[in-house]
Amino acid sequence: MPMNAGVRPTRIRYRIIALIFLITTLNYADRATFSIAGEAASGELGLSAIQTGFILSAFAWAYVLAQVPGGLLLDRFGTKRVYAAAIALWSVFTFSQGFVGLITGLSAAATLFALRFLVGLAEAPSFPGNSRLVAAWFPGPERGTATAIFNSAQYFSLVVFAPLMGWLAHDYGWRSVFWVMGGIGVVAAAMFLLYIHGPDRHPSINEGERAVIRDGGGLVTMEANSHEGPRFTWANVRPLLTSRMMLGIYLAQYCINVLTYFFVTWFPIYLVKERGLNILEAGIAAAAPAACGFVGGLAGGFASDLILKRSGSLDRARKIPFVAGMVLATMIVTCVWLEAEWLVIAAMSLAFFGKGVASLGWAIMADVAPKRLAGLSAGVFNMFGNTAGIVTPIVVGYIVGTTGSFDLALAYVALHCVITIIAMTVIVGPIRRLELPA
Repeated sequence: MPMNAGVRPTRIRYRIIALIFLITTLNYADRATFSIAGEAASGELGLSAIQTGFILSAFAWAYVLAQVPGGLLLDRFGTKRVYAAAIALWSVFTFSQGFVGLITGLSAAATLFALRFLVGLAEAPSFPGNSRLVAAWFPGPERGTATAIFNSAQYFSLVVFAPLMGWLAHDYGWRSVFWVMGGIGVVAAAMFLLYIHGPDRHPSINEGERAVIRDGGGLVTMEANSHEGPRFTWANVRPLLTSRMMLGIYLAQYCINVLTYFFVTWFPIYLVKERGLNILEAGIAAAAPAACGFVGGLAGGFASDLILKRSGSLDRARKIPFVAGMVLATMIVTCVWLEAEWLVIAAMSLAFFGKGVASLGWAIMADVAPKRLAGLSAGVFNMFGNTAGIVTPIVVGYIVGTTGSFDLALAYVALHCVITIIAMTVIVGPIRRLELPA
């Protein structure tokens, strides 16, 4: 009889995903700080729309460039040390943005670009780290839901923090946004160090839960074997860049992130400039689409795992919610013709509910990544996806700066929703784990 027979499994993995959710909530809130504080900061510091677009894109430049190195660091040194250091660093750089303009002789635009660049550099290991933790802690039939939980934090962060940051900027000035968010991050880094462990070494897990995870395909010993992770070679990267399935997934993630980055960069500014809201009203209004995205994210993950359990088809389980969600996301273009503010918020809410349902990219990566290259695979995936964070703020900045309107910007976002559907249905093919050559 197995040693774990009759042992009631613990549920430590649910505590782990709850903490990952909280950390990711802060992660996205720190990305959005300048979106909330940007209108007031731009007015005080004399920044143009085009300069604002470049500042909003600075995060993604570094975030994209550091994805592959970040993934390799995770594979080599383990999630706990690398991720905790990342949280502490990005919080310090967020805090520092509150001092821009107080030191004479420094260009405000250049300093803000540099500090947001450093935030992006520090945050690079975050989502590959999340993916590694889910792959280690969750069996296959639970990964869709687990991934949806941490991925939905991007919406929940604005539900919680957009009103808070809007209130801080309105009552205490835009600098207070950066100081408060940076301080919260330092506390979060300490929490991560204290509570995150691999399933093979967590002090509270029992053998019953380890067996559930292991038997379901969870990579229980991933963290213990981190020091055996492969070094960077083009031979390791080549299979990821020559697989049609992987390239289709990368393209889909890029396009879906066009919508993400419009929301976390230009959307609050759109509400102020195009719709006439003040900064406090914009912070509150941004919470409604974010809440719908959060609900959609949980619904998409739950639906995906339910389809997998009932049909046994991983391909159907991941693609059906994805396509259905992105069809709803194209509704963002209707804001071009809507006049009433409440209708605009309703259309945005529907679009972000659909985008949340479709946010299964990280679950798909946990399904397809080669076992010994989990961090590197996630890094390459996130690098392609977050290139949208470089392009989207700059393109929208030029559109708004040259046309004086957001209409073409909304059409640009909707077009990428359509391309996302094509990538997932036509290019990807059957979803399966990529096997490396011997």
